[in-house]
Amino acid sequence: MKNTDKIKVGIVGVGALGRHHARLYNLSKNAEVVGIYDVNPETASKVAEEFGLEVYEEVKNLAENCDALSVAVPATLHSRITVPLLEMGKHVLVEKPIAATYEQGKEMVDAAAANNVVLAVGHVERFNPAMDFLEKHAADTRFIEAHRLAKYPPPRPGQHRRGTEVSVVLDLMIHDIDLVLTMVDAEVERFDAVGIPVLSSTEDIVSVRIKFENGSCANMTASRVSEDPQRRFRVFQEDTYISMDYGTHSGMVLKKNRVGLARKDISLDEKNALAAELEDFIRSVKATKANGKVEPPKVDGCDGLKALKLAEDIVREIRRYNDHYGFKFSKVGS
Repeated sequence: MKNTDKIKVGIVGVGALGRHHARLYNLSKNAEVVGIYDVNPETASKVAEEFGLEVYEEVKNLAENCDALSVAVPATLHSRITVPLLEMGKHVLVEKPIAATYEQGKEMVDAAAANNVVLAVGHVERFNPAMDFLEKHAADTRFIEAHRLAKYPPPRPGQHRRGTEVSVVLDLMIHDIDLVLTMVDAEVERFDAVGIPVLSSTEDIVSVRIKFENGSCANMTASRVSEDPQRRFRVFQEDTYISMDYGTHSGMVLKKNRVGLARKDISLDEKNALAAELEDFIRSVKATKANGKVEPPKVDGCDGLKALKLAEDIVREIRRYNDHYGFKFSKVGS
């Protein structure tokens, strides 16, 4: 395949996030958008009109005309939508978390391997310019502190508020779980976790402390009921402190020297992390089609499954803790 050949892509689910998949694929020099599908015809019609795209009434019909597809539907539907696409021999980028349960995620990973196709997972923070810097300075990491706070998502007629079909651990914290597992090259030794539902029927605020077998430690807090959004990631190393703000693409480094501490402010180059993620997926699909052997994306199904496994363990511990102490919460729902 020539580098100039475009990958034919489709988008399944064009809500808040899937709409941006459609927009960015439409702008890519490496992709040709075949069409879109959404369970809500009105949503599909609006996005199609906005970007000049074709609406398909069935996922299978869309897939038959595509090389690759993005799946941006609620996590509880990831496996149901993605596995048949993989079995059709289609390459898939599925939004995070890879699935609602480890068993479903494992089924997806196995289906991708059996059909020799790319399965990428939308852990978009891996493509954030802040992470570009942190990955280059991952050595000797001893302590990580991550805060990911967001406002409660707006209502959607006839549906859960976005993300609330799962715990905030799988909705938001899983980004930082993936980043921590990327930064610390060691197995988890133990962790403590607490969390409560506030406005939804699943956990809306969670705090976790993880200790790794190499002595490293990570504290993570996630909330989707905060007034002031925040995405910060701090790394303490043997002779360096790094503070990164994902939202402002800025940060600073304090490094020990012979006379004390030297400070360096970091102004990271702006880039669209989602656009970079989609281009990485297209690159992976192109190389796989050309070579007949899967060329892994930056975040593959196994990465997504690893993050999901720890996220599930955290949720299980939170609920065990609440049950043990008799904590009861009203099921508000949304």
